[in-house]
Amino acid sequence: MSSPYVLYGAPGSGATSIHAALTLFGASVMVMDVAPWQGEDQRAKLTRVNPMRQVPVLVLPTGEVTTESAAILIWLADHYPSARLAPRFGDAARGQYLRRMTFVAAEIYSLYWVRDEPSRLAQTPEAQAFVLDRTAERIAECWRIMDAQVPRGLLYLLVDELSVLDLYVTVVSRWQPRRLRFYREAPRMAEIVRRVDSEPRLLEHWQARYPFVGAWESEGP
Repeated sequence: MSSPYVLYGAPGSGATSIHAALTLFGASVMVMDVAPWQGEDQRAKLTRVNPMRQVPVLVLPTGEVTTESAAILIWLADHYPSARLAPRFGDAARGQYLRRMTFVAAEIYSLYWVRDEPSRLAQTPEAQAFVLDRTAERIAECWRIMDAQVPRGLLYLLVDELSVLDLYVTVVSRWQPRRLRFYREAPRMAEIVRRVDSEPRLLEHWQARYPFVGAWESEGP
């Protein structure tokens, strides 16, 4: 029996979409709960596996370490082609798939390095509040731009089949400024992420790693 994947990342973090993909693949995975945004003690746990001290980190069964959520998802989908969670090489949708995966990573996900700890870039409470406001507006703008490019009538973001892009957007869309704002800015994608929320094969995963409880659909700063 081969070694399991080892996935570093707390519930609700960027590791959640990767864990969802591994669940769909039926792959064995050992989860290491680490939340680097909670302080230096948590970040120190990642030093050995990721010099950036960020999650997600995926250790492959071979022992190789890989990081960056979009890169991990792309690699996994290519490594498990029978699961059909990404357009294959030569597929007409492959270019848009890579474009949108990169867009979410570069234009939206990257802003959470600031939002998790606005003191990284702003010293005073007033300046930190300004950073949170402006990054929230930028995230909303990016979702709006992406939504306008999603063809009407599709069941999912690329074609009528679930992909790792859908998993990625479904998780990131739950982060601040949260889903109510996302629904307003991205009405086409809103229907799609709700469909992924209710994917039967992932119900146990969502319940365990990102449960739909409390104010998860509320609107935050």
